[in-house]
Amino acid sequence: MTYVIAEPCMDVKDTACVQECPVDCIYEGDRMLYIHPTECIDCAACEPACPVEAIFYADDVPPEWNEFTAVNAEYFEQTGLGSPGGAGPVGASQVDHPKVAAYDIS
Repeated sequence: MTYVIAEPCMDVKDTACVQECPVDCIYEGDRMLYIHPTECIDCAACEPACPVEAIFYADDVPPEWNEFTAVNAEYFEQTGLGSPGGAGPVGASQVDHPKVAAYDIS
């Protein structure tokens, strides 16, 4: 995995990062966005576009959000999306990783 979307995106889902992604690898769940770990080309275009600073290079995810590295990868397995080759045709899934669905950000 190259880039990871963490907790600050939850319940915000600003899609400025989606617009900057040249390979369309940022997918929309119900509460947050997810970066596909094998579709991401490590270009970093999404990171500065995020207004809530929720996107991190995998090695730079803050310790309090380390679990989001696995959450981003597992999302695609658990939703059955696999590797569709682009978020545009898929659209918003209205489904989140179970940890995100149950996550309390208060």
